[in-house]
Amino acid sequence: MKKRAERAFFIFIGAVLMALGLEVFLIPNSVMDGGIVGISILLYVLTDIKIGVFIFLLNIPFFFLGYRQIGKTFAISSLFGITILSLATNFLHNATPFTEDILLATLFGGITIGAGIGLVIRNGGALDGSEILAILFYSRLPFSVGEIIMFFNIFIFGWGGFVLGWDRAMYSIVAYVIAYKTIDIVLDGLDESKSAWIISEQYQDIGDAIIARLGRGVTYLNGEGGFTGDDKKVIFCIINRLEEAKLKSIVEEMDPTAFLAIADINEVRGGRFKKKNIH
Repeated sequence: MKKRAERAFFIFIGAVLMALGLEVFLIPNSVMDGGIVGISILLYVLTDIKIGVFIFLLNIPFFFLGYRQIGKTFAISSLFGITILSLATNFLHNATPFTEDILLATLFGGITIGAGIGLVIRNGGALDGSEILAILFYSRLPFSVGEIIMFFNIFIFGWGGFVLGWDRAMYSIVAYVIAYKTIDIVLDGLDESKSAWIISEQYQDIGDAIIARLGRGVTYLNGEGGFTGDDKKVIFCIINRLEEAKLKSIVEEMDPTAFLAIADINEVRGGRFKKKNIH
């Protein structure tokens, strides 16, 4: 319960940070973000309905996709974060902008949004359904998750050019790139794909839980302890960055003393990396 409360706290802080970045930096200066949030900003400009309403409604389908494809914990964490983001943007809608300087707004808005999203992802959730959608397409297309998201955003920023003006669309791209880089800093360089190595006496239980609860395949390797000479079983698996928090939770639940190492992977091909459905 303590760790769940801690994750919920950081997801809350992350969602509020993103709301601040939107409502006190970007939106008052007619600068937009990418993904579902970007679409919500454009719909707000066209309809004058508060952005929080669109953020919540447009992300609902992705909540169900996340529940099925990534897992219950991720879906609930994302729903909590998106709900807080929606409420916080509505609450801050009439807040006084921190600056009317377009360059400062773009810079600090991007940093604040990136920090918020990074905190949420690091604690097992997401604030934008476009990343979930990109992960689903990733298994069917020869592109990385980042490349798929950027492809989506080309159309969103293009639409923004017609609605807000092309200079604002270009500032929006700058804010998006700054946010994207800030996310990487907050996540300490996490990439879309990760390799995990686990050494535990409870290897069978942990492996079964990874298969059942994450939908990922595992490989059992034979190892030998360097100091003791004892035979060891090593679990090897590939996950994406949104599943890292869940994997850590599974390992700690099954064996708090287990050895766990997670590393970045630049590319994954072949084998059975394709994710199974979770029910």
